[in-house]
Amino acid sequence: MSGGVPDTHYALNGDLNIAYQVIPGEVEGPARLLLSDPRFCIDLMWDDPLFARNLRRLSTAGRLITLDPHGCGSSDQPSEPFPSLQIWMDDIGAVLDATATDSATLIALGEMSRPALLFAAAHPERVDALVLINASPRSRRADDYPAGMPDARMDAERELYISSLGQGQITDWLAPSRASDPVFRRLSLKGERLSTRRGNLRAYLDAFLEGDVRSVLSSISAEVLLIHRVGNPHLRIDHARYLRDHLPRARLIELPGNDHLWHSGDVDGLFDEVVGYLSGSAPARRTADRMLATVLFTDIVDSTAHAARVGDSAWRNTLETYYGLVTRHVASSSGRLVKSTGDGSLAVFDGPARAIRCACGIRDDVQELGLSIRAGLHTGEIELIGDDIGGIAVHVGARVSALARPGQVLVSASVPPLVIGSGIDFEAQGSHELKGVPGEWAVFEARV
Repeated sequence: MSGGVPDTHYALNGDLNIAYQVIPGEVEGPARLLLSDPRFCIDLMWDDPLFARNLRRLSTAGRLITLDPHGCGSSDQPSEPFPSLQIWMDDIGAVLDATATDSATLIALGEMSRPALLFAAAHPERVDALVLINASPRSRRADDYPAGMPDARMDAERELYISSLGQGQITDWLAPSRASDPVFRRLSLKGERLSTRRGNLRAYLDAFLEGDVRSVLSSISAEVLLIHRVGNPHLRIDHARYLRDHLPRARLIELPGNDHLWHSGDVDGLFDEVVGYLSGSAPARRTADRMLATVLFTDIVDSTAHAARVGDSAWRNTLETYYGLVTRHVASSSGRLVKSTGDGSLAVFDGPARAIRCACGIRDDVQELGLSIRAGLHTGEIELIGDDIGGIAVHVGARVSALARPGQVLVSASVPPLVIGSGIDFEAQGSHELKGVPGEWAVFEARV
């Protein structure tokens, strides 16, 4: 640290540099990882005395780690595909690894709560607890989500943000309590301009505004503290109440005020709640015997006919080559091959975009063997049973795979909202009854 301001370092998420800082704790204690608000990156937050004072309060009982999600602040700007919730989730893991941090309490504001929730569901062993401020699981209104913004308002907000970036309207809207302070206003406008490249802004807003993590909430075993300002005009209090009602271990504190940003309004009062929680009530994480994951089933089409045509010996050689190909693709996509299923395979991933690209890679490469596969994916909560996995999510994935035609990669409806911004397209394939699974399930074909 120089002059009381922590130095900025970089962790690698693939080939992207993720900027982070570490503030040593005054005493030994559990680590806290704070995802910066893209409008106020880690190299700016220390220039605001009010925010800086409260950041130092967070480090009184353990290390505080802060990071800029990639594409924001001092982190690398990616080439296409533009960010998705999964890739921002990976930023968390990359920084924890770079700082040799086994687990931490995750602290996030607004839409950045979504990758934090995804990480907690996919990596429960690495999350002690979550503190989510002015958070929401999705932004857009739906028949089953009345808390969201109507289409017209959401489109208007997107266009306002794009047209007025760095000019003051966003500060007036999201930080009204401090908008008239000329020093804060200059700093805030600078933060907006540094948040991301202007040419990428629409793609980033789409990733923020169109993401939906409601399907993972029931899988999160960590305790969650929700803090929300009741007059927040950007994300209404009903978002937080939905999270409270759908997370297994959530508590909501409703604060007065109409500021969305955490460094405006009653900042000290907000951080009183955060510091009080962290200093006394954050529980130890639970044993991870259940977790959110994406299951991938692949199956060779007409394998019996192939075996009969080429003979047993040649077919065994083909299968050996096929499974070697599957193993390489799963490993290179950071997945785990759970087992072979005769003429198919079951693999598990912590992110659906990687699983889809893995499936498409296998589909394309097996053509050189004269084979065709079908594949099915579903994201949901799985049970860890030794080296095997179980649970309803596994059954859903298998049934979705059985619906696929040769060469198709099908996914359940749980997958598309989690990969918005990843460059993967989906085409609806109707609703289907899945044998042994209640209800009807919407199915989509993934195209990369």
